[in-house]
Amino acid sequence: MGTQFEATVDIDRPIEEVFAFLADGEHDPEFSPRVQRIEKSPNGPTRVGTVFHSTVKDAGMTSRRDFEISELVAPTRIRWREQSKNLITATEGGYDLGRAPDGGTRVRLFNVLEGHGFGKLLVGFAGGAARKDAPDFGLRIKEAVEAS
Repeated sequence: MGTQFEATVDIDRPIEEVFAFLADGEHDPEFSPRVQRIEKSPNGPTRVGTVFHSTVKDAGMTSRRDFEISELVAPTRIRWREQSKNLITATEGGYDLGRAPDGGTRVRLFNVLEGHGFGKLLVGFAGGAARKDAPDFGLRIKEAVEAS
């Protein structure tokens, strides 16, 4: 059984600008301290089927993560699914973007986490930690986009 976390944040930038920043997954290290490295395959603009290969550090453990873009609807929707086989994976994640009342962009981000093998025992703890950090994660995205 999986668990989900999400957060919503308003960003003081036009929706098209926020979408472009988030669709370029190579920006992830700017707001996610767990991401140590990331690269895109194939090169070029992000599209459905693009895979982001990252090295992340969670709870003191380093792992390789591969996320495939499964849906891209400019400028309102980005979806991904993790292809890698780790103890805990994000079976689905994404961003929903809309125009905020103040003229900026409202972003809802989420991930659905699932445990595999021993990870089934850990997924509840991982989900709890992710839910606790979700508001700060949203603020880190806001700061990174607004600084770009």
